[in-house]
Formats: sequence, structure tokens, C-alpha cells
Amino acid sequence: MFPVDYLDRKPLGGTGESISAIGIGTYDIRDESKAINALKYAVSIGLDLIDTAEMYGSGRSEELISEVIRSVGRSSIFIVTKLYPHRFRSQEESIKALKASLRRLGTSYVDLVLIHWPDTFTPIERQIRSLEALVDNGLSRYMGVSNFTARQLKVALSSTAKHDIVVNQVKYSVVDRDVERDLLPLCIERKVTLMAYTPIERGRVANVRWLNEIALKYGKTPIQIALNFLISRPYVVAIPKTEKKERVEEFKGALGWRLSNQDIKFLEEFSRS
Repeated sequence: MFPVDYLDRKPLGGTGESISAIGIGTYDIRDESKAINALKYAVSIGLDLIDTAEMYGSGRSEELISEVIRSVGRSSIFIVTKLYPHRFRSQEESIKALKASLRRLGTSYVDLVLIHWPDTFTPIERQIRSLEALVDNGLSRYMGVSNFTARQLKVALSSTAKHDIVVNQVKYSVVDRDVERDLLPLCIERKVTLMAYTPIERGRVANVRWLNEIALKYGKTPIQIALNFLISRPYVVAIPKTEKKERVEEFKGALGWRLSNQDIKFLEEFSRS
């Protein structure tokens, strides 16, 4: 069992900076107008981390976030974007790709850029050189990876020259806890923030019986229980996706409290079985 983390703003790696324990993802946006309004609302209530990628809607997700930026101001948002793996085969290609993302976002920099998943055709050491070039050139404040296994993350961490890897974004939920075997302990040890995507399993956690049982006990929703379980872990941030303001409000309700050790253990045992 991991120690309970009570922080609602989590450390961003070892940078000394903190980010919201719950952010908003932007994969597969259907209703653009509603999504923009939901993102603006999220920022207004403190869920100011927005995650995107150049592959989301072939760049359309980044374009939509530019509208949010124009409305709330660039300094109000912590923006994460991810580039295709093949972009990191050379520094020139990674720089060109992130500049294209920045044009879509309507900003001169992102706060964090990630390798979307490891490129099996390129040594990780070379990918990290190309990633570092993005920070060197002022296009991103920080850098990280996504979908890296514990073994791949170890190689990546040992390959950095000037800048730290501050995030590994991977799939993680109360019903899919594979990362807890070796990846999360490594992240905690090495001070790498684990950013959990699909943390509510596209809403399906709402139908899990034992989450509903715990939710009744706390006067919360099963989605809030599922998110609270994750952010109770040290160095874990969750990025659920929504296009609804009321869902954003529900996400916010997962902050400011924590499940008891007894209930965390109960959820661990049920999800394991």
C-alpha cells in the first residue's frame, strides 16, 4: 500500500513547481463549443492543467485550446502536448513539429511536451536528445514521456544531459492498476510525476458496484471515488476527459478530501480480484 498523499496540487517532478492533481484531457472531442466552455470553466475553478496532443483530431484539439487561451490568458493554463514518436528521430524534426503545435495553440511555448509513446525504431537516447532540444530552444518549459514502461523510463532517465524528465503519462485507473507493480514505485523514487489518462475508464467506473458502495459512504459519486483513489497516490495526477461543465464540477469534488486507509485497502483488494 502506498502512503496517502493529501496534496491537491502535486509536485511536477523535482522542479519545485506544482500542478493541479486533476486536469482535463481533450482526446476525441465531439461537441467543440461545449468542450471549449467546459475547459474555460475548469480553469476558472482551478483545474488549470489541460492535456492535448498533435494527433488529437489531427491538431484540431490544439486549435480549440487556442480559443481557451484567448479567453482566460496564457498564464492561467498549464498546457501539455504530445508529439508523434517519429518526430524524435532528429532534433530538427522535433523542433519543426512542436513549432507547428504552437501555431495551432496560438502560443509561443507549452509548459510540458511529451514523447507520445516510445519509437521502437529509434534508440531512446536519441529520442531524449531531440526532446531536450525543445526545452533548449524555449519551445517548452519542461519535458517528459508517455506510455514508457519502467524499463524504458530508466533508460530515458539515464539519457538526459541538461533537462529532467518530469512526467510519464500512462493509463491508470482504480480498475487498471498495472503501473503499480513497478512503474509507479520507480516514479515515486525518481520524482517523476505519473499522469494518469483514462482514469475513469470513459465513465464506466460509474457502473462499478463496489465504487458505488464506497461513494454512498462518503456522499460522493463513484467517479469522484475513482479519481480520489488515484490522487491519493504520491506523484499521481489524473487527467479525465469531458465536454460537460457539470462533469468538470464533479471532478472538482474529488479534491479537498481523501479516502481513509481502510477504504483504499478495500478498493485495492476488490480491483485486484
